[in-house]
Amino acid sequence: MAHIRKYDAGFSRRTFLANTGKGLLRAGVLCSAWSAFGRTGSASNAYPDELLSIGEYTRGKLSPGGEISAGNVEQYKELLNPILFKQIKEMGRRLRVTEATSDLYRLSPHEYIEATLRHAGQATFDKVGNVVMPDGRPWVGGIPFPEPKTGLELFASHTLSWGRHDVSFYATQQYDLNGEGELKYEYTSCWAEMLANGRVVVDVRPSNGEVSNKLRYQSVFFLEPADSNGVAYLSIWPYDQSKFPDLYGYLPAFKRVRRFPTNQRFEPLVAGSQLYLSDAWGAGDPYLTWGNYRIVDRGPMLAAVSGNWNSQSDNWQKTTHGGASGNLFWDTTVELVPEVIVVEAEPVKFPRAPVSKKRVWFDARTSLPLAMISYDRQGQPFRYFDGAYSIYEDSNGRVLDGKHPYWSWTSLHAFNIQTGYMSRIEQVKEVKGGHRMRVNDPEVYSKYLTVSALQRLGG
Repeated sequence: MAHIRKYDAGFSRRTFLANTGKGLLRAGVLCSAWSAFGRTGSASNAYPDELLSIGEYTRGKLSPGGEISAGNVEQYKELLNPILFKQIKEMGRRLRVTEATSDLYRLSPHEYIEATLRHAGQATFDKVGNVVMPDGRPWVGGIPFPEPKTGLELFASHTLSWGRHDVSFYATQQYDLNGEGELKYEYTSCWAEMLANGRVVVDVRPSNGEVSNKLRYQSVFFLEPADSNGVAYLSIWPYDQSKFPDLYGYLPAFKRVRRFPTNQRFEPLVAGSQLYLSDAWGAGDPYLTWGNYRIVDRGPMLAAVSGNWNSQSDNWQKTTHGGASGNLFWDTTVELVPEVIVVEAEPVKFPRAPVSKKRVWFDARTSLPLAMISYDRQGQPFRYFDGAYSIYEDSNGRVLDGKHPYWSWTSLHAFNIQTGYMSRIEQVKEVKGGHRMRVNDPEVYSKYLTVSALQRLGG
């Protein structure tokens, strides 16, 4: 029996263009993805078949279990951002393909999605441009604008809660390689973050005082190699997104905590790293320090939003491939994301920024950043960032964040397009010193997220 297609191959593209022209940026082609999810527990009813299956989209050329490599990447160029395409075509990167995910509870933490549904329609901007409730209180949790109308709403939604958990502590391994694929630096570090507002699980305040004027506390400290052991930084973000975070650092050579310039966000924290503070989660700066937000594209894309946890390794470590030494890229699983919104922004409060603009690819359903390209002051592609995400659950194991399987990032690439230098970072279970992954643990604040903790970690 012949399969009768209700929608032709160009229907989705025409609908994306029409809706963007009308300023309608909600996730969904046939209806709102969030409305469909609220009714049925799946966002699939919001999209035609061609956007729900890589097999349908490619007319059977590519199926779950298949691979994209230099030999076939030209056929799927429209589903890849330009740097990812270049990495596959010229540098030996490969992508495994899996089934598409339509359950939003598997694309973000469970309680974060529940809060989004519970608080839908309540977010607004105050006169400064900060996200608030109708009565002027700070945002209370979840995605503020799940049905975005502008690029600013997308960036605001994501910036308010990077990791989407109230408290996160990541144990990480970082590998910095040169253009020939030679390992130049290797770091063991930890990254902690805690929301001061917008929490949906943790009730305990991080201090005894009023914290409504704070957004988050975030720190990073290094354990290896020996000459970086003790280097630690702490950012305290104001809720007002027109203001820069307070940035403190402990450097072993000075044996004390120093305060750093607030807008010093386009430099690596350690030698060899291709990752800047400004790059974090594709939105490492307060969103009102950037401006001229605009939508530049919209459509389906292949991205690493599930299936990227390595349960086969006791410490969750990932495998690699590509480049001259076979270690330039993480092995990554991608799937067809039915709708991605590309937002361009300019660093309006950074007069000496080495970048002129950036483009970030967001999953329209969850406002999750999938990739970022920044451009130098001459407008040429400069640096590239992409991340992989996953529920930490498969047939071989499961990690819980409380009642539900843990959702988080698993690995990322920070790539200097102009030099070919690469930083690969992975989230692991535990690192030197007994520091291990934690989620929604309020003790993270006193242990890792104060100036005195910075001194203790560094000393």
